[in-house]
Amino acid sequence: MHTADAAADADATASRAANTATATATATATATTATGSVATATASAPAATGSAPTATPTTTASVPASAPAATGSAPTATPTTTASVPASAPAATGSATASVATGGVAAPGPLLPRPRAAGRPRFPLVATDLDGTLLRGDLTVSPRTRAALARVRAAGARHLVVTGRPAASCREFLVAIGYRGLAVCGQGAQLYDASADRLLVSASLDRELARSVVERAEEALGAGPLELAVVTAAPENRFLVTARFTDRMRPEWGRVEREELWAAPIEKVLMRHRTVQDELVAAAVERAGAGEVAVTHSEKGMIEVLPAGTDKAAGLRLAADRMGFTPAETIAFGDMPNDIPLLGWAGYGVAMGNAHPDLLAVADEVAPSHEEDGVAVVLERLFSHA
Repeated sequence: MHTADAAADADATASRAANTATATATATATATTATGSVATATASAPAATGSAPTATPTTTASVPASAPAATGSAPTATPTTTASVPASAPAATGSATASVATGGVAAPGPLLPRPRAAGRPRFPLVATDLDGTLLRGDLTVSPRTRAALARVRAAGARHLVVTGRPAASCREFLVAIGYRGLAVCGQGAQLYDASADRLLVSASLDRELARSVVERAEEALGAGPLELAVVTAAPENRFLVTARFTDRMRPEWGRVEREELWAAPIEKVLMRHRTVQDELVAAAVERAGAGEVAVTHSEKGMIEVLPAGTDKAAGLRLAADRMGFTPAETIAFGDMPNDIPLLGWAGYGVAMGNAHPDLLAVADEVAPSHEEDGVAVVLERLFSHA
């Protein structure tokens, strides 16, 4: 997925990351210590389904925001409680391997799940990415896919969106398909209650650490500066870009000098290089981060830096625990390397026909592409008796 169109695709990604919202709620979140250990603070907040584990201390906080945060919690010297933020704009690891038919549908085999004629569905939790998976290229959900999701609900199963988009940029898509309940947003850093239009979990990235990682990555690449953008933390939640980050500046974005990116708390860093391949940029950032941050390749022309421990598996695990589902009860669909943890946690992982080679390599099945209603094709087979 590397072409001369990377700049345009990166602009589209930046636009989605920049969508804003207002927010208020109480929440649970995990916070990472300076030594890499994880501390959990559990807050009293109405959840869409299930209930959160209560073995840890209870803390409440409220943060007004113009948009929900896009990332997980930052490494700090002491555990940090993440505030839940009520949003006016919302937003979706045991592993198994099997041979896949690149670009097509894998032939039925021993690992291919079949529908159950009666009783509990084989996979009562259906987790899907949005872009490149559930959404077509025009950012719509096809009538066939809508009908397949209706079958899922009729069978008593649940659909869980697990997306890299921040909650603020998901609302229009969730509303369009009549989505209810929890959604995992911001690459797993956010837990969003779509029914109540509330952000339950959100966190920020240590900006000094992020700046250091960027500088070390640039030095390692030796190809000039990276083009950068950040999503600032609540309550401001602005999308700030450097001059050459995009060729299509939007009025609501802020264009700033490089040093100004680090002037206020941030949720995540987005970066791109106009001549260096995404995989090389991601590898350099991974080495520079040395485990202190999470790095993911979310779309063509876009690498994201997030707090350590942030990925879609972490967000899916949190949501599934609240909803009462296990990995073995979960089927997951995705298309990009940031979906590898998602498919890895689920009992059965499906890559779209348009998926990145790295995801195809770990999938249990390859569905038709998102333009060919690949998600619907698989769900129709599994829920044929609904």
